Amino acid sequence: MTTGQDWDKAAVLATLNRILEAELAGVVRYTHYSFMVFGYGRIPIVHWLREQATESLTHATEAGEMITLLGGHPSLGIGRLLESEKHDIGAILRESLDHEKAALGYYRQLLALVEGRDVMLEEYAREMIAAESRHIGEVDKMLRNPGDLKPYAVL
Repeated sequence: MTTGQDWDKAAVLATLNRILEAELAGVVRYTHYSFMVFGYGRIPIVHWLREQATESLTHATEAGEMITLLGGHPSLGIGRLLESEKHDIGAILRESLDHEKAALGYYRQLLALVEGRDVMLEEYAREMIAAESRHIGEVDKMLRNPGDLKPYAVL
C-alpha cells in the first residue's frame, strides 16, 4: 500500500465485496451445474465444473483476504444465482459465460479505482482480469462447434 493513500477506500472495499459475492456465487453455481450433467461426456465435464468451483473459492478467499488487509469487513452475501432452468451443456456454458463476464467487469472496476495509485491492488486486479479472461476464452471455445475458429461471443 502507498503511504499517502490517494484512492477511494470505500469504493475499493465495496468493489472487493462485490467480487467476493460473485466468486462465492460461482462456487455454488459451478457445483450445482456439476450435479446436472448427464450423458456420455459427463465425467470430464463434471470434473471441469468442479475445478471451476474450486477456483471460484480460491478467488473468493483472495478477495476476502484483500478486504481484511485493507481494514474492511467481508460481506456475508452471495452474488446472483438465477439460472435458466435449462440443464443441457450449452445452456450451462452460456450461463457460465455470463457469470465470468460479470466477474471480469468487477475486476476491471477495481483496476480503474487503483490504477497508478496502488501497486499491490493494481497487480491483484490485473492478475484476476487475466484469469477471468482465460476462463471466458475457455468457455467460448467450449461453445464453438468442432473446427469453428470464430469466437462464439465477443470477448
